[in-house]
Amino acid sequence: MDKFLISGGAPLKGKIEVSGAKNSALPCLAATLLSAETVILHNVPYVKDLITQRRLLEDLGATVLTPELRTQKITAKNIETFEAPYELVKTMRASVLALGPLLARFGQAKVSLPGGCAIGTRPIDLHLKAFEQLGAVVSLESGDVVARAPKGKLIGAVVSFEKVTVTGTENVMMAAALAKGKTTIHNAACEPEIEDLAELLNKMGARIKGAGTPVIEIEGVENLGAAEHTIIPDRIETGTFIVAAAITNGELEIKNCVPKHLTAAIKKMRESGVEIEELNPSTLRVKCSGKGLTAKDVTTEPHPNFPTDMQAQYMALMTQAEGVSNITETIFENRFMHASELIRLGADIHFAGNTATVRGKTDLMGAPVQASDLRASASLVLAALAATGETTIDRVYHIDRGYENIVRKLSSVGANIERVTDNLNLTAAEEK
Repeated sequence: MDKFLISGGAPLKGKIEVSGAKNSALPCLAATLLSAETVILHNVPYVKDLITQRRLLEDLGATVLTPELRTQKITAKNIETFEAPYELVKTMRASVLALGPLLARFGQAKVSLPGGCAIGTRPIDLHLKAFEQLGAVVSLESGDVVARAPKGKLIGAVVSFEKVTVTGTENVMMAAALAKGKTTIHNAACEPEIEDLAELLNKMGARIKGAGTPVIEIEGVENLGAAEHTIIPDRIETGTFIVAAAITNGELEIKNCVPKHLTAAIKKMRESGVEIEELNPSTLRVKCSGKGLTAKDVTTEPHPNFPTDMQAQYMALMTQAEGVSNITETIFENRFMHASELIRLGADIHFAGNTATVRGKTDLMGAPVQASDLRASASLVLAALAATGETTIDRVYHIDRGYENIVRKLSSVGANIERVTDNLNLTAAEEK
């Protein structure tokens, strides 16, 4: 099992580039199942979740080629099965995004229930209720969701989500693209990734309006065709690099980003003393104010408010801010698992319900820690960069799910970070 070894204390300086958005590439890859023609996607990040999604497409019968780095050419003409097995779904919950496209195009789909999640429950009942509103018959059979369109075709309907769901919005939007008639989604997620998926679908011939707002209208079409599309930059990676510059008292030029996709987080970090200058629409210059960081409260909420995927990184930043900050998590009920590991590094954090209170500034000291999920991994890397001494981060396979070449990128701007293999574990595994 691989680990990160990080010697903290070095200010990060230089230029660093943001990769394509994992959370946009995942539904866009799933959307290729809606067409028998070839779809070309550019700026696809090389991360574990996308490797899993590619394997799922290939297992279903699609052909996936990589003509050049970060470009995938997908042809889903000869789909041979309509099932996403548990072996894949258990490693990546986004596999459930195959449900909508398969159901819409072929009138049937079978996807294993995702199961538990380290950061809290993520039930897909909202997806299933929406498919039933579109005319599907949905049942649970031996841990699988089985959905069928009785006449082979979904029927447009009004879908009102009880709570905002990103993957639910994406799944229904894809399913409705081939449904008969008009579908209107109320209380839809407004994330930039939703807009990116809609842009791809419209290039394929769909008729979607309102993506990026709480109301999305989809006029179903008979077939979708070929398209070529470039995935948007990853806004959460952008935010992570902003924190990296500030927490190390460094200065980074962050390239290939879209600042407007991260407005709330940028505003909050500016309030706390991070100097963020927009050099152009795709480049930021970031450094910590000469006055240092000041503690500021934050509450996670659906887009366009402060994103839950930046909460862990912001908590790491607040350990280095003067004063007391209250960080309230409203999206997931178990997303403070990184806090106990930050405490091992010297952070002063206490909890009351869904609020964590961080008292700073504290001197962080290197120690062995372990990651519990993707964003927790990022927060530990950030804290380790600011700590004195060496930190060992275990279970870094979590960070592989969503950050492309994180060690190489951070090393290029002065971080003392390396990836090592636990030879003892490797030997034990080989002996079995």
